[in-house]
Amino acid sequence: MKYLIVGLGNIGPEYMMTRHNAGFLVLDRLAATHNFKFSFQKLAFTAEFKHKGKQIYFIKPTTFMNLSGKALRYYMDAYKVPIENVLVVVDEIQLDFGVLRLKPRGSHGGHNGLRNIEELLQTQEYNRLRFGVGSDFARGRQIDYVLGNFANDQMKELFVHLDRAGDIVLSFCTLGVQQTMNNFNQ
Repeated sequence: MKYLIVGLGNIGPEYMMTRHNAGFLVLDRLAATHNFKFSFQKLAFTAEFKHKGKQIYFIKPTTFMNLSGKALRYYMDAYKVPIENVLVVVDEIQLDFGVLRLKPRGSHGGHNGLRNIEELLQTQEYNRLRFGVGSDFARGRQIDYVLGNFANDQMKELFVHLDRAGDIVLSFCTLGVQQTMNNFNQ
């Protein structure tokens, strides 16, 4: 069984610890915890990891958030991973900081990375792990908020939430979306 895990974010040091890079942060934390490394390939930083007999491919698109679907589509085809074995890890302002929610389908909800994925896959039927970043911003300041760094008090808890997200990713690959939702959704 092959799986493709896609962490959404923006490349560059200025975006490293921003809320919009929650997807990258989850994959980076998994790599650090399980001792695998990312390398630059076409359209993405990629890594491979075997877990409980499953072949897991990880990508962090280098296309910037708004064109994330291009890298996802390319690696789905290159690795021959069926859509039901794809998981997109994404920041979510509709959830409080640290709340994690796995879903097997849904709309893009105004998120440009998910919008691009939906356009290129021609479906809303793909798995996503939504990483809550909260919505503590004034009207019209959403872009500044998501492109801003996590607050100092959030940084104290961030790795706990990243580890839990990593557990959800690995559970998705071994137990499937339904059982993982039952076990982890808050």
